[in-house]
Amino acid sequence: MTTFKLTTAQAIVRFLSAQYTERDGIEHKMFRGIFGIFGHGNVTGLGQALEEMGQELPYYRPQNEQAMVHTSAAYAKMKNRLEMFACTSSVGPGATNMVTGAATATVNRLPVLLLPGDTFASRLPHPVLQQLEHPLMRETTVNDAFRPVSRFWDRITRPEQILDSLPEAMRILTDQAETGAVTICLPEDVQTEAYDYPENFFEKRVHRIVRTVPPESQIVAAAQMIRDSKRPLIVSGGGAVYSEASGVLDKFTSTFGIPLSETQAGKGILPWNHEWNVGPIGSNGGLAANRLARDADLVVCVGTRLQDFTTASKTAFQNPEVRFIGINVAPMDAHKLGALPLVGDARNTLEALYGALIGWEFSTSEDYRHEVANLKKIWDAAVDEERSRTVNGRLTEANVIKIVNEFSRPQDVVVCAAGGLPGDLLKLWRACDPKGYHLEYGYSCMGYEIAGGLGVKMADPSREVYVMVGDGSYLMLHTEIVTSLQEGYKLTIVVVDNSGFQCIRGLQMSSGSPSFGNELRYRDKNTNRLEGPYMQIDFAKNAESLGAVGIFADNAADLRSALERASKADRTVVIHVPVDPDAKVSSFESWWDVPVAEVSSEESVIRARKEYESAREKQRFYY
Repeated sequence: MTTFKLTTAQAIVRFLSAQYTERDGIEHKMFRGIFGIFGHGNVTGLGQALEEMGQELPYYRPQNEQAMVHTSAAYAKMKNRLEMFACTSSVGPGATNMVTGAATATVNRLPVLLLPGDTFASRLPHPVLQQLEHPLMRETTVNDAFRPVSRFWDRITRPEQILDSLPEAMRILTDQAETGAVTICLPEDVQTEAYDYPENFFEKRVHRIVRTVPPESQIVAAAQMIRDSKRPLIVSGGGAVYSEASGVLDKFTSTFGIPLSETQAGKGILPWNHEWNVGPIGSNGGLAANRLARDADLVVCVGTRLQDFTTASKTAFQNPEVRFIGINVAPMDAHKLGALPLVGDARNTLEALYGALIGWEFSTSEDYRHEVANLKKIWDAAVDEERSRTVNGRLTEANVIKIVNEFSRPQDVVVCAAGGLPGDLLKLWRACDPKGYHLEYGYSCMGYEIAGGLGVKMADPSREVYVMVGDGSYLMLHTEIVTSLQEGYKLTIVVVDNSGFQCIRGLQMSSGSPSFGNELRYRDKNTNRLEGPYMQIDFAKNAESLGAVGIFADNAADLRSALERASKADRTVVIHVPVDPDAKVSSFESWWDVPVAEVSSEESVIRARKEYESAREKQRFYY
């Protein structure tokens, strides 16, 4: 057997360079590169290997370890989970900085390979710099923190162990149901140790993504459920986007007269003005989808994990006779709400279901079709009103969404993640392209926005990327602006400045509590609380200090002018837009379960608790 003598790190680099994915006959290079920040835990191992033999695995230097995982996850999402990045860090804080990114990727079922450095497998020099010593378990390191947030976790203590570990890691990364963060911990001494690896370990490997379809009996049973329904509704999730199901959903909804509602991950699967797209559903949903959900007798869940925002904390579906069909590659998600599970690829499963239904000449009634059309008109008018409403002559968050939405092209991408913006975008952004709306709302991770925008731009440089980010999230993690400049990927970043965490302040006050601890204010010397004047932060100048173009815009005309200027810029632009902190987008006949204190001396909290208990009575259990 022919062998190659390589260090563990060199073998990893060579192996990753030879991995490919294939779906529908189209081949993709699996790893488009590796992000890394070097320290003593990886610079002489993976760092040396990448310098010597990383021609097929380009290296990118980010500014923050958490951010590089977000960038990788966003890239994988944009590529429908067929292409991805690896990420390497040193030991200690470099590694644990990636834990939040790992959780974000795993919650959202997005493939990312994490290669954190680890302390010496030999243990001879212990305790080494940045090592956490566990008093009872000598093998434990900070990298054990990755276990609960990874879909696969391993620690390599001998060079030959990668012969077993890496193929299994590739299986998980390319499994559409199991994918997420894959973590392989690499002790710094093992990275540099050599082994005679077999030649065939480095041969080109193509991991074929198979579009599975449920058994015919399940398809027929689901078709019969649809045929028997009077008020069916489709809920579109991210799985519909990843499987490229737009075409079949267009045909399915139009032929059978079934309205389609959107989740955060599924928004844009059909254009907003499509006849059967009734808009967002759930806690941040709109009038049309939420009213149809309330009375639906059948809900077809396509590629959604049915998060509480989608089901309005299990209050969205109130018809006592409602039944569910779950179409999902992940059995866990397909079975939720007691659904008839159709475990399979969304596109091909819908095609099979369409074929079964078309023979029965099924269609919803004219009355239901008229109701759907009327509700869609009402919802579209409500969006127009929300986006155009002015408050005290100041811009509102809704105004900013409208202006950016109208300026962008249909194929461009809006990116957001946390705070009040995601809910407002779900309601008010009019998406025209399945890849035009990129929200991280599975983990709702503050700090994802700019790093994620970079990943989107790297995945498709032909699209303009508009990062919508609140001031609080910007302050948490904006440093990948530097990486975007370093690599030449232009972003247009719109900082919507409402002086703090106004989303949570609104939730706090709606639950009966006075405003406390969420706004960006100076400390009041008299009360010793953060309730003094608002802090004034110049985000445009901050961006300029990093090398980006910074623009301040405090009215509609200035914002449009800033967007025009940004469209012609040759590098990343940050537009600072102050908005009225008290102007809120309406809620539309829905609810979110956030418990209110059961005992309090404040009358407002007592009243809120009674309202909470009343609302909770609508929660339903489905099985």
